[in-house]
Amino acid sequence: MLLLDIEAELSIWEDGRVVWSEGAFPVAELAYHLALWLQSPAAGREDFELDSMQADPGLIRIIHSDEGWRIGSIFTPEFRTAPVNWGVLVAAIDQFDDSVRKGIAAMGIDPAFIPKP
Repeated sequence: MLLLDIEAELSIWEDGRVVWSEGAFPVAELAYHLALWLQSPAAGREDFELDSMQADPGLIRIIHSDEGWRIGSIFTPEFRTAPVNWGVLVAAIDQFDDSVRKGIAAMGIDPAFIPKP
């Protein structure tokens, strides 16, 4: 599957420091699943957990709390990003999506297989 073959470094940053990083992460697959999550009727109300054929469940999680949305991973259970509102989260996902699309296009592959969030 093409989604699994497109990998890049993925990092979660907080206050200018990396709190989690993976060198060969299936970024196209993450962009794909994030887009589907944002398109779902429950967008903005349901948590996100990456359901990947290549990664453990919960490797990337976006969880809603009373304070806002937090990003974390099962590999750093003690850490969650500071809460952000829905608009900030969506803008960050859009930025990630654009970056993945540009990277895929630079490889000579049409990124149209990833739905737009």
